[in-house]
Amino acid sequence: MTEILVLGASGKTGSRVLTRLTSLGHSVRAASRSGATRFDWADRTTWAPALAGVEAVYIVPTETLGLPERADFVAAAKEAGVRRLVQLSVRGIDEDGVPPTEAAVRESGLEWTILRPCWFAQNFAAADFFLPEVLAGEVSTPAGDGREPFIDAEDIADVAVAALTADGHDGRTYELSGPETLSFAEALALIGEAAGRDVRHRHVPPAVYVENLTGAGIPRDDAEAVAGFLDGIGEGADDFLSDGVRQALGREPRSFRDYVRATAATGVWS
Repeated sequence: MTEILVLGASGKTGSRVLTRLTSLGHSVRAASRSGATRFDWADRTTWAPALAGVEAVYIVPTETLGLPERADFVAAAKEAGVRRLVQLSVRGIDEDGVPPTEAAVRESGLEWTILRPCWFAQNFAAADFFLPEVLAGEVSTPAGDGREPFIDAEDIADVAVAALTADGHDGRTYELSGPETLSFAEALALIGEAAGRDVRHRHVPPAVYVENLTGAGIPRDDAEAVAGFLDGIGEGADDFLSDGVRQALGREPRSFRDYVRATAATGVWS
């Protein structure tokens, strides 16, 4: 049994990591601003109690987390006796070498693993992403005909749990993707077929997409970041596969079709 702190424990990957670790018999602290283990990046007084006695940490940084906060948290984890860090990052950010957002973990002197997934398949069923538009029958993005190898968050969680609990992952950076690239139109067609509804994709320019998001209450910085990522898909920036799931787990990642089949069975798109 290992004492493990899971940040972002209510999120798409954190909740799955939490479930897996618990089922394996590990002692897990589910950290959030309102959970039993209170943790708030903006309130440093919550850091030490959350880290006390912990051996490994799953780090899910917030969108707005600055570099000093990252470095200070890693230093606090090291001081608390943590020996292993697994950080959720993002694919495609290392064109100029080691991304600054990963530097604190890499330079910590602790055992570390970096996970760099591409776009989550689960975003199509998430209320804070595409679910309302899927239910309305049309999803508008700047992605155009660009292709993306959507990754199932279940695979991300499997890799995270392996890195948190097993040897052999120290110093590894796993770029994670699904087994094939799909356009948004193709992905939505598969969802529509499984859900028994017509779901289309409509291309909109990035500036229009930003205005759509800000009009829905999304902060402009966040809206511009999402629009930029989707525009990059449209430009072909993410049209390639990564083999991180196979490297970490010795198996192929789940297909988007498998994700759609399982998710449609829950009725979320009905």
